[in-house]
Amino acid sequence: MRILARAGAVAALLAMSVTSPAAANAELQPVTNSGSNPGALSMYVYLPDGLEPGAPAVVAMHGCTQTAADYHAHAGWRDLADRAKFAVIYPEQRTTNNLNRCFNWFQPGDSDRGQGEAASIRQMVAHAVTTYDLNPDRVFATGLSAGGAMTANLLADYPDVFRAGAIMAGVPAKCARDLVTAYSCMGSDQRKTPEQWADLVRRSAPDHTGSWPTVAIFHGTADTTVAPVNADELRDQWTAVHGVSQEPSRTEQLPAGTTLTAYHDSDGVPVVEQYVIDGMPHAQPVDPGTEAGNCGATGQYYADTICAAYYAANSWGML
Repeated sequence: MRILARAGAVAALLAMSVTSPAAANAELQPVTNSGSNPGALSMYVYLPDGLEPGAPAVVAMHGCTQTAADYHAHAGWRDLADRAKFAVIYPEQRTTNNLNRCFNWFQPGDSDRGQGEAASIRQMVAHAVTTYDLNPDRVFATGLSAGGAMTANLLADYPDVFRAGAIMAGVPAKCARDLVTAYSCMGSDQRKTPEQWADLVRRSAPDHTGSWPTVAIFHGTADTTVAPVNADELRDQWTAVHGVSQEPSRTEQLPAGTTLTAYHDSDGVPVVEQYVIDGMPHAQPVDPGTEAGNCGATGQYYADTICAAYYAANSWGML
């Protein structure tokens, strides 16, 4: 795994080997008419058998060099969609936008509200809600690495669209505004206060007066691609956005050396959850199997630890 600036990409969050089982491709439906698509992304959807009107939707974004089919096959959202009957929307980056297929989370022209790739993903959501009769009040966002960074930006840009999100090995919203700051964000403590982080979110949607999305953060302690301090910075950012303390309301030990710290609002509702997986490198946490808490498939950059998709979906009230 190398950060490949010489390839002309951000190389921003992992260069991954892609495995795309043919079965996974066959299950995905390509969508070519989701809107004007200013970010020139591809769109795929997964609609499980038995999907009913008013079902929720999850927007799931792959990491660098991956594809929608690869993420669909491994990350666990297919398994949970089959069980809980929700739709999954998969944006896919094109090499014409970024040679490593990284979502351009560090470029304002692609990651700000109404701009480029962010706007394309917003159009995908609108199209899916209308076309498949989904619930516009139950749309969630998640992603790995570059997809995780884009998830954070989308939650900041579109709090009126996304109810909650789960960020896998990502960075805080609006941390980077160019390639240089992208490397800095990935690799080191930015030394911002929680309020400084929160201001970056608030400025992304200045007219927003409603509630902000709840956030689940997943990160491994052995991540050498995106420094684990990013998980703490994400926690600081979103607890401050919600106006709650950075001191945890609850701490819990989960399987695979995972520590969950939850941060509750004044009503006792967890608005930020941080999952730290001891010894996990840069990866999406998965836990293959047939039990209720299992999902996903192992592979390069899919670590057999806990099923992050399960914990996220459960916190969103989908399971």
